[in-house]
Amino acid sequence: MTEKYTFITGASSGIGKACAYMLAQKGHNLILIARRIELLEEIKSELLQENNIKILTFKLDVRNLAEVNSFFEKIQDLSIDILINNAGLALGKSSIEDYDWTDFETMIDTNVKAFTRIAQLTIPYIKKTQGHIVNISSIAGNEAYEGGSVYCATKSYVKMLSKSMRIDLAGTGVRVTDIAPGAVDTEFSLVRFKGDEKISNSVYDGYVPLYANDIAEAIIFALDRPKSVNIEYMLIMPTAQASATRVARK
Repeated sequence: MTEKYTFITGASSGIGKACAYMLAQKGHNLILIARRIELLEEIKSELLQENNIKILTFKLDVRNLAEVNSFFEKIQDLSIDILINNAGLALGKSSIEDYDWTDFETMIDTNVKAFTRIAQLTIPYIKKTQGHIVNISSIAGNEAYEGGSVYCATKSYVKMLSKSMRIDLAGTGVRVTDIAPGAVDTEFSLVRFKGDEKISNSVYDGYVPLYANDIAEAIIFALDRPKSVNIEYMLIMPTAQASATRVARK
């Protein structure tokens, strides 16, 4: 029997990393990609000490579509039954007219173009295995907020593309799940505010946010449903967060 792999983008930290650890414990072989290969290698080393699985790591900037195409040539002989399309980011938080245009471009290149290309190139693998695609969107794909303009638009795109993928793949046996987190305490805010730890930490002050493991557990739940069951969409919020902007802080 051909060995199957779970493919995780943005696997060096946060939700992607949490998924790698949980899926490794369940015996999944892994393909992990991220820009920070040194972190992937650390994850690989730790997981192989405790799990009898295979792990392939690749340094890849998903915004570079030529690199993405080349990566898929390298893995063309592998079998993939799960894609966790997780790589994404927010940069900045300003009124649209004041935004740094390069930040807009980076978000669009990552959250829209790379997300779409990764999905498009992985789908043929998933169709062969009648596997599962998990896309990570956001509460920001449901509700716009001040300073969120393009980020919110990109996550709304992920939501709509996920639904379109579900429709296109109906009848193939492929399942598609859109996971939409609220506030998750990962590197997300640190990246958004470009390393400013004071601002980043303040995002989670006064309440208990979600953590990467909370989202990974929800993903595992969707993956583990019977093949006849497709969890199509899941919005996951901290108890203290009632909307994109309404957070009950102590």
